Amino acid sequence: MNIVKDLFGHADGKEVYLFTLTNSNNVKVKITNFGGIVTSVVTPDKNGAFDDIVAGFDNLEQYQSDHPYFGAICGRYANRIANGKFTIDNVEYQLPVNNGPNCLHGGIKGFDKRVWDVESLVGDDYTGVKLSYTSADMEEGFPGNVHVIVTYTLNENNDLKISYEAETDKKTQLNLTNHSYFNLSGFTENILKHKLKINAEKYTEVNDVQIPTGKLPQVKNSPFDFTKAKEIGKDIEEVGIGYDHNFVLSKPKGQLDIIAEAWHPGSGRFMEVLTTEPGVQFYSANYLDGSHTGKGKTYKKHDAFCLETQHFPDSPNQSDFPSTLLQSGEIYTQTTIYKFSVK
Repeated sequence: MNIVKDLFGHADGKEVYLFTLTNSNNVKVKITNFGGIVTSVVTPDKNGAFDDIVAGFDNLEQYQSDHPYFGAICGRYANRIANGKFTIDNVEYQLPVNNGPNCLHGGIKGFDKRVWDVESLVGDDYTGVKLSYTSADMEEGFPGNVHVIVTYTLNENNDLKISYEAETDKKTQLNLTNHSYFNLSGFTENILKHKLKINAEKYTEVNDVQIPTGKLPQVKNSPFDFTKAKEIGKDIEEVGIGYDHNFVLSKPKGQLDIIAEAWHPGSGRFMEVLTTEPGVQFYSANYLDGSHTGKGKTYKKHDAFCLETQHFPDSPNQSDFPSTLLQSGEIYTQTTIYKFSVK
């Protein structure tokens, strides 16, 4: 196991580093403490050829510019909050509105654009980085001083594990995720022929601005049925511009289980996703339009997919959804694993 630390640049008057994690299988994961971003995941195909399977950039400047959260930690609240508002104990909080009428992924300057404190981790069978950040009371409109720790580790089984922990000194809403964009072909083609399975029998129906209606329809006999592996492109045209929906996971609350599998038959690359979270946002990169280029590639519509493990969108305003309210004295925890192999 190996870790290399390189200077990546400067932001907010602080040094930004790029860490390269490598295991004995030559799987490489690159992570920067700017936004907790996973900039690169290099894995072998069935013939032993290595490719980078996540969208991203070569330099810090592009990550500092406007981009679709490539590889980033999203917070304080991943996904959307309707009208950028919620109420705690009869106090209404107004957040920045940055996605139509809604607040998306924590506002204008969320966790994805912050410089995190960082330390390297090396064990007998893993290597990683421990990132920490304290979000001040009323940052981006959210109450409470919130201290967050996100730990990435790569082990000898090619598991990229993300462990989240957070505490607050005042009641607040918290929902964290990683927003990596995957393409298991190594971006040699789009993701419509990837096969995807999601262990969810329901999804959150949304309105025309992507806010849940409160209804949880069954996926059966609908384009949202991924209970058996199928090509992402099979029913995508029936869902408007593509998938951008939260799936209600079929598993016990808080239990770490396999919740999704993605496979690219051409390369043989196979990815399993495990999480303790109750939902996963499946996004088929509908808004990539060729305006972002990085690592020698131009990213276009459906060139990648995201499986963002999370609580449901707009939970602060939906009393029937699992709560995202974090109390003072409580500890928020979440674990997600992306497991890479071939078949």
